Amino acid sequence: MPSSRYSDLDRPPLNEAALNRALVRPGSLWTGVTVVESTGSTNADLAKEAGQGAEEGRVLVAESQVQGRGRLGRTWTAPPRSGLTVSVLLRPRPPVARQGWLALLFGVAAASAVRRLGEVDVRLKWPNDLLIGERKLAGILAERTDDAVVIGMGLNVSLKPEELPVGTATSLAIEEAECTDRDPLLRAVLREVETHYREWVATGGDADACGLRAAYQASNATVGRDVRVELPGGQAVTGRATGVDQAGHLQISSGGETLTLSAGDVVHVRPAS
Repeated sequence: MPSSRYSDLDRPPLNEAALNRALVRPGSLWTGVTVVESTGSTNADLAKEAGQGAEEGRVLVAESQVQGRGRLGRTWTAPPRSGLTVSVLLRPRPPVARQGWLALLFGVAAASAVRRLGEVDVRLKWPNDLLIGERKLAGILAERTDDAVVIGMGLNVSLKPEELPVGTATSLAIEEAECTDRDPLLRAVLREVETHYREWVATGGDADACGLRAAYQASNATVGRDVRVELPGGQAVTGRATGVDQAGHLQISSGGETLTLSAGDVVHVRPAS
């Protein structure tokens, strides 16, 4: 007998109709929520829809994603219904030069929502990984398609230790969060994203004027830490992370000078004992 999507009662499926009733309202940013049983990549699917003229506010959630990608081309997998795998389609009006903030904006919103519902201390590692302690709870990836931006997140919710893809990851269940119900978590994240996005758009994408840069730095676990940043091409920079600039780039104090990095993989360096 084929397995049913209801066979794992600890991991119930999401209810597409209920999500649409809760999130898709007159004047809302969100224009439609689709839940699929399985797909290769929610980001790739929404990018294709964007190219076909899909409207802003489309949300795609997959109960299982088989070709998930993180930054730097890393793969990301999880058992079905053990996490939130969601992508959103935005058509931002602010200048392209300011749109690098969108992935960070999503990170601020997701961290705030999960912190509030789960009652766990979620922090951001630059640019947009969600951490509890030094363990990764979620990753976020933004991709541009013509005049649209697709942002995807994979959030570990009910994964058990033996199901984690890497030893440096964690989940809300492992951290004994107060909420491990994916439905209210998804609603809370999307509502926070909408609030921050509207404020960002209203100021023309000015991260200082809308308070986004301050909110990001307040939630950040990288600023103030000694770090090693592995750059594209195999080089690395070490130094003290001092902040993020108006474009969302990481500022590093290294060798008596300040370096500004737009991309890289951050490793938090443990202080010498």
